[in-house]
Amino acid sequence: MPESMKAILVAGGHGSRLLPFTRYMQKAMLPLHRRPVIDFALGFIRRAGIQDITIIGNRFIGQIAQHVGVGLPGENIHYVIEEEPQGVAYALNLARPHVEGSRLMVYFSDNITTADLIEEVDMWKKSEDAPGCLLLGRSVSDPRAFGVGVFDENGKLTDIVEKPANPPSNIAIGGIYLYDERFWDLLDEVSATESDGFSISDLNRKYIAMGDIHLKDLGDQEWLDCGTPDALLRAAELAKEGLLSPEPCNLRPGDPDPFGSQ
Repeated sequence: MPESMKAILVAGGHGSRLLPFTRYMQKAMLPLHRRPVIDFALGFIRRAGIQDITIIGNRFIGQIAQHVGVGLPGENIHYVIEEEPQGVAYALNLARPHVEGSRLMVYFSDNITTADLIEEVDMWKKSEDAPGCLLLGRSVSDPRAFGVGVFDENGKLTDIVEKPANPPSNIAIGGIYLYDERFWDLLDEVSATESDGFSISDLNRKYIAMGDIHLKDLGDQEWLDCGTPDALLRAAELAKEGLLSPEPCNLRPGDPDPFGSQ
């Protein structure tokens, strides 16, 4: 079996959809009610039982490092800087020295959800055989801004198309994934052949072709892409209502909460 489960939290890019706020701030440090976005992402990862986390950030990654620090007791937190956005494959490869050889959760920090992957991560850890890839899917009213699932007549996922003008379904694929130990070999294979630029859906298609794909339907659970001001506001409302939880977070008993008490 591979090493224990690890996570890559991708918080790079320019955050152009959130300008002017991201001109001087890492987008993952923008507030959702009284806590920054990254606390909710870390809470999701930590609740799944993952203690080795590599965070990819842009030139403002120091803001994240100052907030998160060395993490909770027993954790390994690694920071890598993406000085200039050069695509998803480049960003993921920055984290490679810290995680290669392990099964992975890959979490794009714009994604905020009320769901969890506690059972699925436990299965990924314990599986003797390579468990493949797990995707999150949810029905949305306008899927054109997402990777969209293609299904056969039996409801089986057969493909993913990126931001289609005419979506083949209303099932958007979320930006949180589980991968087995074949991830890096497949990433190398796909990124070397995609002359028009690599997307994470290109890699996911490899798992679909191998028949090693799992799709978790989020059903009534909330899932938001917080890369826009409107979605950030909606996520803040969910946090205020107590429907999103940042716990467990990096604060220890007695530490002041810089974003205010609940």
